[in-house]
Order: sequence, then C-alpha cells, then structure tokens
Amino acid sequence: MRRVLSVHFAPCALFVAGVLALVRAGSFSGRSNWHAVWPQRSAAALGLVMTVVLGAALLGLLAQPFQVRAVRVLEGYWDRWFLTAWLAGALAGVQRRRWQALRRRAHGKAGGNADLRVRADARRRLAGHPPAEVLLPTALGNALRAGELSAGERYGLTTLTSWPRIFFQVSDRMSEVLRSTRDALDTAVNLCWAFLTLVCVGAGALYDEPSLWWWCGTCSVLAALAYKGAVTAAQAYSGLMHVVYDLHRFDLLEALHYPLPTREDEPIVFAGVSAVLEGRKRSWLRYVHEADGGDDGLHGDGEPG
Repeated sequence: MRRVLSVHFAPCALFVAGVLALVRAGSFSGRSNWHAVWPQRSAAALGLVMTVVLGAALLGLLAQPFQVRAVRVLEGYWDRWFLTAWLAGALAGVQRRRWQALRRRAHGKAGGNADLRVRADARRRLAGHPPAEVLLPTALGNALRAGELSAGERYGLTTLTSWPRIFFQVSDRMSEVLRSTRDALDTAVNLCWAFLTLVCVGAGALYDEPSLWWWCGTCSVLAALAYKGAVTAAQAYSGLMHVVYDLHRFDLLEALHYPLPTREDEPIVFAGVSAVLEGRKRSWLRYVHEADGGDDGLHGDGEPG
C-alpha cells in the first residue's frame, strides 16, 4: 500500500490537480481566473477532491505497467528512433567528457589539503560511473548502469541475468532496504514525469499570458529537483546491489543446487553459472543436494567440461 500511494498515486494526484486547476481557471479558453479554481460551496469542494482522487487512482492504474519504461526513458535508452538516437549520442559524448575531467581531477597532482579533498571527491564520484565506453546519455542511466555492470562482475557473475535470481535470496532486512530505495527511485521518476507533463500542459494553456509563465518555470525547477532525487536514489540502489553480491552470492549457488567453490575456483564457477543463466551453454557443474556427500561439483579433473 505504501508503494502504491507514494510511487503511483501521489505523482498522479499532483498531475490531475494541476490540470484540473488550469481547466477551472479557464486557462485553455482565455484569461485565467484563479479565484474560480477552488469552489465556494463545501459540497462542490468535496466533489473536486473526489475528482482528483478518482482521476489519480485511474491514471496510476493505467501507468503502473509502464513503470520500467518510465525509468528507462530517463536513463537514456533512446536508440529506437533516429532523432533520439542522435541526441543520445551527443549527450553520451558530453558524459564522456565529464568522465574524463573527473578522471584527470582524481589522478592529478595533489598540493595542499584542499587539493586532496578535491581528488578524494573526484574519486568517489568516478566510482559511481560505469567505464567510459558504456556511458549512457543521462546521469540517472549512468548511476544505475554502474551497479548493473559491476555488482556481480567482481565475482564472475553477470549482474543483469543473475540479479532477478539473487534478489529472492536476500535477507528480510536487506529486502526491505532494497524495496525502500527502489520506491524512492520510482517515486522521484514519476514526480519528474508529472512536473514535466505539467510544464507542457501549462505551456499550451498559458502561452498568451506572460504574467503566468511562472507556472512552467516552477514546474521545471520541481522536475529538476525530482530528477536529482532520482539520481541520488539510483546511486544508493547501485551501492546496495554491490552489498547483495558481497553477502548473498553463495546463497544463489545453494538455491540453484550448485557446489560452493573454493576461493580459487570462485571466478570459474560463477562464470559457468552466468553462462547457464544466459543460455549460452549447459552447466558443467554437478548438482549438489542435501543427501550428497563431499562432491566438489566439478566434472573429471575439476575443470569445466
């Protein structure tokens, strides 16, 4: 219920209330009369509130299946159409130049304490970015990609294919933290979309009233703040993804009934598991069940077959 209210209902309620305010003020048909937005009679006010509630509930239900797409668009996956693909390439170039500037700052010569702090901050920020060759056009996309391409890869697992499986092996406390952080990310993304849409609606309704262009400016600032919140939540979520693999990668092996590896065999075993999950080849690992003995789980001489 908390996710439904914060992620879907609240952003939709803001959007519906904003559009309804413009309609009641007459902004689409002439000069705006903001005194007409809130009704004088209590019965009419109650009806207005119910309209917002019902409209937000319906819009939230319609938009819920597109939550992943809403995030991915803000991440910068724009390669489907020519114009957006060109824009994605241009913005990715900007992100690469920023990455290179961070790298130079992180590995430059340090002088006094101020320079040391600058280098430390640059290294921290650089750690939250993926490699330069896979940078996406937006800060949100790079914050999430940093986790998607490194959380499991440090141990030989492919994060994108193993994450849906390892997620169900985490502890209750970790699961709650992950869901809370993901809810914060989705809420910020939906708020960003709500305010951006209100900018467009406001531009169409108030284009002939320059004194009310503050509507579009205010909504633009709020959309930028929501986007910044989404980036911050995405960075926290990527960090938690690393923690999940640190603590629960062996739980994934047990759930799949594969043997626990030694420290030396760990990259080989996890690379084999990733190949199976990706459907690239059959597993060369033997299944290990509770009744099994001390089988090392490898074929023949311990090398993948």
